[in-house]
Amino acid sequence: MEMDLQDKQPSSFVVWFTGLSGSGKTTLAVMLNDHFKKNGERVELLDGDTLRAIFPNTGFSREDRNSHIKRTAYIASLLERNGVIAITSLISPYVESREHARGLCKKFIEVYVSTPLNECEKRDVKGLYGKARSGELKNFTGIDDPYEPPVNPEITINTAGNSLEESFAYLLSKLEGYIHG
Repeated sequence: MEMDLQDKQPSSFVVWFTGLSGSGKTTLAVMLNDHFKKNGERVELLDGDTLRAIFPNTGFSREDRNSHIKRTAYIASLLERNGVIAITSLISPYVESREHARGLCKKFIEVYVSTPLNECEKRDVKGLYGKARSGELKNFTGIDDPYEPPVNPEITINTAGNSLEESFAYLLSKLEGYIHG
């Protein structure tokens, strides 16, 4: 008896959060990860800072950032291929590297957390923006290293002026069309 593998393929995809430090991308990614887990989905969260701990020699030059994003994209594509929803949360500041990630994945949903720089600086509990502005921290995205906003993301969320719950509800409503569409 022949099995129709088309019907057995799991519904998996990659949700790629991008935005400045402090924009809310990791918070939303964690909430989405928890949401999928509560619904019994196979899901993995790939956070940029956590992955840097695994690859400790990853720097912040353009080349280092691109390599980091390519590694993450490859892992996400493997998860997706094996029926796992992959959620990534990385600043991923360059269009070129995000497009590379998109090219590796079958169903890639780019979520641009477009929170303005001044709001991100207000939220900066680690003082990274202050260190970057004083010159103590080099290659900091949004200060002395560029952030190239996505050209055509599937979802754009500005978390400034919205509660976390409102931002998450908006994310879920927009994701629904891409997941089941």
